[in-house]
Amino acid sequence: MMGMRKLMGVLLGACLLTAGLAGCGGQGGSGSSGAPAQSTTLQQVKDRGVLKVGIRVDVPRLGYKDPATGKIEGLEIDLAHLLAKKILGDENKVELIPVTAKSRGALIDNGDIDATISIFTITDERKKSYNFSAPYYVDHVGLMVKKDSGINSLKDMDGKTVGSAQGSTAGKAVMDEAKKEGINIKVSEFASHTEIKSALEAGRVDAHCGDIMIISGYYLNNPDYKVLPDRFMYEEQGIVTKKNNTELAKAADDLIKELDQSGQLKQMREKWGFID
Repeated sequence: MMGMRKLMGVLLGACLLTAGLAGCGGQGGSGSSGAPAQSTTLQQVKDRGVLKVGIRVDVPRLGYKDPATGKIEGLEIDLAHLLAKKILGDENKVELIPVTAKSRGALIDNGDIDATISIFTITDERKKSYNFSAPYYVDHVGLMVKKDSGINSLKDMDGKTVGSAQGSTAGKAVMDEAKKEGINIKVSEFASHTEIKSALEAGRVDAHCGDIMIISGYYLNNPDYKVLPDRFMYEEQGIVTKKNNTELAKAADDLIKELDQSGQLKQMREKWGFID
């Protein structure tokens, strides 16, 4: 009888210890299991042997998947390969994971990607949540319209609708400037720039909003569209990593600074049609 009591006592103690450990692991954080998302360290990336990078597949010249060939290419894709080479010694040891302006933050937070190179504009507010490398690309927000629309500047946009990408800072920048000018505009958000282009073509929006070099890429050699002369919000894009992943952040920052100092970054921008 005493032997049975001792055995039950041991089992009960083990159960309580296990429950206590599980409780400790489940405190705080996010995710369906209640466990906090863990940051991937630089050593873990090396042990894994592949760098997971969030990229865009809908932005010509930056990150674009050619529907004819299925190939993904652009300035940011080149940078993803170079970051993998810097960390792992092989530019092909990279997994390119498509993201949108809306999804990329959560993917970083949850540890599903190690970094994202996806036209992520550097702002003071965003620096509170993420690490940013030195900028690899700078531009201004602008508006693309149909040439025959009668719209020649922001002042002509009163009562009009602007298409902007979800999670982008561009739409807010235009709306803020419109308010200063006493102009009433509506911002309609879309999942991708491709959808905004279709909406502009169909007349569901009056202007396509975004970084000038980005939106101009969708209308190359199309004489029916024009970029308005107005410029909003000077924007810098950097490689983004999780806030506490300082080693990976330093590797990304070092890469951009090295490419800039050597002149290679300028050559890469020129390759994809970006003018400094």
